[in-house]
Amino acid sequence: MPNRIDVGAIMGLMEEKGRHKDWLLEEIKRHRIKLKVSATATSYEILSNSPREFIKHLYKTLKEDEFFIEDVKTMTKTYHWFFTDIVGSSDPTMSTKAQIRKIWILIDQIKKAETFKNSEPKDIYILPTGDGMAIGFSDSPEKPLRLAIDLHKALNRYNDTRKRKADKLYVRIGIDTGPVYILKDLAGNENVWGPGIILTRRVMDLCGENQIFASSRVADHVSNLSSEYKSIMHQVGDYTTKHNEPLVIYNVYDGKTFGNKYASKKGKVIKTRESFQESLKSKTAFIFHAIDVKLLVKDLKTMLTHHVWNWNVINMSDEPRDEIFYYLDGDVPRDFKDMNVKVTDEEGNILDIKAISVNKPLRKEFNIKMKKPLKPRQRKRYLKLEYDWEEPERNYIYKIPTDCKKFTYEFTIPKGADIKSRILKIDTELGYKWLAEPPPKISYLLDKTKVTWEAANLKAFDTYKFEW
Repeated sequence: MPNRIDVGAIMGLMEEKGRHKDWLLEEIKRHRIKLKVSATATSYEILSNSPREFIKHLYKTLKEDEFFIEDVKTMTKTYHWFFTDIVGSSDPTMSTKAQIRKIWILIDQIKKAETFKNSEPKDIYILPTGDGMAIGFSDSPEKPLRLAIDLHKALNRYNDTRKRKADKLYVRIGIDTGPVYILKDLAGNENVWGPGIILTRRVMDLCGENQIFASSRVADHVSNLSSEYKSIMHQVGDYTTKHNEPLVIYNVYDGKTFGNKYASKKGKVIKTRESFQESLKSKTAFIFHAIDVKLLVKDLKTMLTHHVWNWNVINMSDEPRDEIFYYLDGDVPRDFKDMNVKVTDEEGNILDIKAISVNKPLRKEFNIKMKKPLKPRQRKRYLKLEYDWEEPERNYIYKIPTDCKKFTYEFTIPKGADIKSRILKIDTELGYKWLAEPPPKISYLLDKTKVTWEAANLKAFDTYKFEW
C-alpha cells in the first residue's frame, strides 16, 4: 500500500483512468478532507498533503474501478433532425450489390439536394446508419422539411425511369427537433446520442413506404411560418413508439410531388367508443345534439369571412358545468383581439371569455363561462360563436367535436364571385378524401350566391372540408 511519499502510483492510476485534478478535488470535498493548499496546487502537491487514510481510499478506488468512465460534463446541442432509411433494403431476395447500389443512389441524391448543397458544413451534423442516415441542422427547423421534400421529388423522378418495382427506391423519413450529446468514438471522431436523434428515429419507424412523418414539435414550429407549410402538414393523430412513448404525428404530403397521404397505422392509437365516452366525462363532458355552421364572405379581395357556429349542447357529466372550450384555426396570422370574437347563449347574453390558453398566429384556444350552468343531461341549451378571419385558401375545415344528430352548413358570397362548391369528407387517420353525400345545394340570388348542405347522425371526429 503506498504511503505519502509514493503518490506517483496514485498519479499513474489517475492518468490511466482518465481522472484529473477536478475529480481529485471533488473526492476531497465529498470526504470533507481539510487541506491547506493553494488554488494553483498540482495534483501531486494535493496528494502529498492528503491524509494517509484518504490516500488508501483513492488507491483502492482506482485499482478496483476497472470500468470507470468519467461523467459526461459537456452541454447538449440542439439540432433539427432528418432521419431516413431505405424501405426493404435488407430484402434477402435482393443481391448485396443491388442493396449497395440503392444506398449509393440515396447518398448521391441527398448530396445533390438544394437544401443540403446550400447549407454551411458547420451547421450540419451527419450520422451514417448503414442503409440510411441522420442529418442534424443547427440553423433552421425548416431545413429537415425542405430536404425531405427535395429528396422525395428527386427519388420520384428516379423511380419514373425504372420499370421494375424491385429497381425503384423508396424511403421513409422522420423529422423532429431535440438535443444530443457530442461523444467520441473509438477512432476519436465525434458522434452523437440523445433524445433528439432517438425520437427522430422512432418517428421514422412509424412511417410507411415513401412517407414523411413529423412530430408535433416540428409541426408547431414550422406550420406558423407560412401557409405553404401549413397546407402540407396533416395531423394524423396519436401514436406510440415501441417503448410506449406518446407522439402526436403529422403526415407531410402535397398529394402530387412528395409524401404519401395514406398514413401508416403502425403504432396508431385507436380510440374506441368506450374510451371516447370516458374522455367526455373526464374532459369536455359535452356532446352536441345539433351543429349549424355559417360562413359569410365580407371582402372578396382578402376573403375576410364572418363565421357563425350554433351549438345545441348537452352536458353528459354527472355535475353541472359552466365552462366550455373552443379552438379556432385560420389561414392568415391574426391576434385574438382583432377577430371580433363573441359568444352568446340562447337568451342573448354575451358570455365572458375566461381564459385564452393559446393565441398563436394561426390558432386560438379559449374557454368561455356561461351565465347559467348546464345541468346534467340538460337539453336545448344553445351557444352561438361569432368571429372574423380571412380564408384566402378558399376552404374551411370543420371537425365534428362529438356524435351529432344534425349538422347544417351555409355559405354565402357576394354575387359575381367565381366559386367551385365542393364538400369533401376527410379520413384524417389515412389521408383519404372523397365527395360528401348528399351534394351541396347552390342558390344564385339577386345579390349573392348561397351554398347549403345538411347531414344527419355524424360521428365524433368526422372531418369535412368545405371548398368554394
